[in-house]
Order: sequence, then structure tokens, then C-alpha cells
Amino acid sequence: MIDIVPPALPPVSRPGPAVLALGFRPFYLLAAVLAMPGVGLWVLNWRGWLAPLDAMPPSYWHSHEMVFGFAGAVIAGFLFTAARNWTGLPTPSGWKLAGLCLLWSAGRAAPFLNAGGIAALPDLAFLPVVALALWGPLQRTRNRNRVLVAVLVALAAADAAFHLALAGVLEADPLSGVRAGLYGVVLLVTVMGGRVIPSFTANAIPGAAVRSRKSVDVASIAAAALACASILAFPQSAFTGLVCIAAGVLHAIRLYGWAPVATVRTPILWILHAAYAWIPLAFWLHGACALGVPVATSLADHALAVGAVGGIIVGMITRTARGHTGRPLQAGRVEVGAYVLVQAAAVLRVLVPAMVPGATGGAVTAAGLLWVCTFALYLTVFSPWLTRPRVDGKPG
Repeated sequence: MIDIVPPALPPVSRPGPAVLALGFRPFYLLAAVLAMPGVGLWVLNWRGWLAPLDAMPPSYWHSHEMVFGFAGAVIAGFLFTAARNWTGLPTPSGWKLAGLCLLWSAGRAAPFLNAGGIAALPDLAFLPVVALALWGPLQRTRNRNRVLVAVLVALAAADAAFHLALAGVLEADPLSGVRAGLYGVVLLVTVMGGRVIPSFTANAIPGAAVRSRKSVDVASIAAAALACASILAFPQSAFTGLVCIAAGVLHAIRLYGWAPVATVRTPILWILHAAYAWIPLAFWLHGACALGVPVATSLADHALAVGAVGGIIVGMITRTARGHTGRPLQAGRVEVGAYVLVQAAAVLRVLVPAMVPGATGGAVTAAGLLWVCTFALYLTVFSPWLTRPRVDGKPG
């Protein structure tokens, strides 16, 4: 079981600014900052209100940055924090952590530099460097979560495929690399979510009838992996459609076993359940598309990206930031507002265009605005907490 809010953490290697004490602090902040222009600028470009970038089409930039920039930062921050608890060994802090943040930031600046393929190098290097930094403590302790290093390497390969296709070296749609990266993040969510969501629910609500069955877990994750691979390889086939529908059913059964209804009065929990519910819905939408139903693939992908990944991220970066700054695991009003906004953004981005195609322009614009507001609220509350020492005086 993964405990991401330990009673105590190993001391940091050397004193320094609080924001560099542990990986979640700077990377959650950087992710939240990027989340706003990453969507906001794309909406302005899409509506014709802002000139596009010279380096790449706006849709490429938006998609790439949200998967490999935004989600990549959250994954790095989470894993650096969790790995210290799993292993009892230090992960990057201080100047090493600052260097990783600068490398990530250079990757975000690259599209604006017009420096050719060399500008992509910082972005390409980030995930492999994170994987290498994690491998040390995980390997030394023979920790079972070493498999997550392989996930990071796979995400790095998808990022490389995007850049190679963009440069014309690889004969493929650059967005195929981004979609592969998105599906990799979703599979990570299915694995980690299955470990933490039922555990958090059972611990916080003793009367909840939480059931987590290994057979359902294995079957649902395997079906999701097969469905994602099929979507990429055979997007318009009956096989893909049936696999996606089956994956959706399995994940719905899995979520039902976690007693989501019991969490309605506990916002810091219901956001995780609500976000996970987008996974079966997204697979059903993908299945319908593969079977010839007139559903846009982009809507299914955004159900995963905004509803599932976005919702899980908002839920986790509030929960873990509270726990690791020594605060109670209870969402305040502003955080609940962020939870509602991100779920409303998913509804506007996915369900409204699916049901009322003529309202797509307004719905997408409104969804983008709600997404920006979600992370503005996060930064309002958590920026002071993430840049100051823990309130309980403990390290981290």
C-alpha cells in the first residue's frame, strides 16, 4: 500500500529554501502555473483571438504541454515525494531539485525560442533524468515501485516520438506521440488510483463498504492497456470498440467497489471518485467511435485528459500538499470550489459538444475559463504553503 502522507520523513540533505525541501513543492507550483496558459492560450488561438506560435501549431503545443509539461511535473513531484517514504532514502532536494526545475522550465520555453531541433533537448531530457534520480533509491531498496521507472521511460519515448514526427524524421502524426503519452498517464492513474482511492476511502469513512478485489484490479488495468494500444493501432475496428467497451465496464465495476456514494460529504475523497468515473466513460466513448457511432475521438481523449487526469491531479495535489505541509486532510471552501470547477470544465468540454454540437464553441471556451480558474484558486491557497516550512516543524 502506498502511504503518501507519512508521519515523518528522512531529513533533507542540506538546509535551503522551503520550496526546495521536497519534490512536490516546486513541481506542483510549476504545474499549476503552466496549467493556466497551457489551456488559456490555446483557447484564444482556437477562437482566433491570438496569433499562433511560430514554432508549432497551437493544437500541438497545447496537447504536448498539458501531457508532458503539466502532467509530467505533477508526476515528478509526486514520485520524488512518495519515493522518500517508500525507501527511507533521500530524493532530489536543494540545488539538485532546483536544477531539475530549471530543466523542466527550459523545456517549456523551447517552443518560443525558434532554435530548431536543439531547443527540444531540455524537454526530451527531463523525464529520463527524473527516472534516473528515482532509480537509485528504488533499486537500492529493491522497492516494488521500480516499475514506475519503466513508465517514465515509456512516457519519454512517447515524447521523443512527438518531437521526431514534428521534425519530419518520423513519418507519423505528432499528436500520436502525445496521445500515447496521455494513455500512459491514464494507465498510471489506474494503477496508483487502485492503490490509494480505496485505501483513503476506507480509512476516512469506517462505515463505507469498500471492496477492492485483485482479480478486478488486474483485469481492468489489463483491459485498459489493451484498449489504449488498440485505439492507437486500430482506431476504427470492431475489436477496438469491443475492447474499449469491456474496459469501461470493468473500470465501472472497480469504481463501484470503492463505495463512491459514501464519499459525497467528503470533498477531498469525492473528487478522486468523480475523476476516476471519467475513465469508464472515456472508454465507452472510444468504443462508440470505433464502432462507427458519430462521436469525435477528441471528446473521448478529453474525457481522459480533463475529467480523469485533470480531476485526479487537482485532488492529489491538494491532498498531498496538505499532508506534507502538516495540515489536516480536509478540503477548504476554495479547494472544494476548485474540485467543482474542474469537473464542470470536463462536462463542458466533453458532454456538451457530444450532445449539442452547435454549442461547441461556447462550451469549449467556458471549459477553458473554468480550467484556468481551477488552478488560479489552487495557487491562491497553496502558493504560501508550498513556499514555507511545514507548520508542524517536521522536515519536508
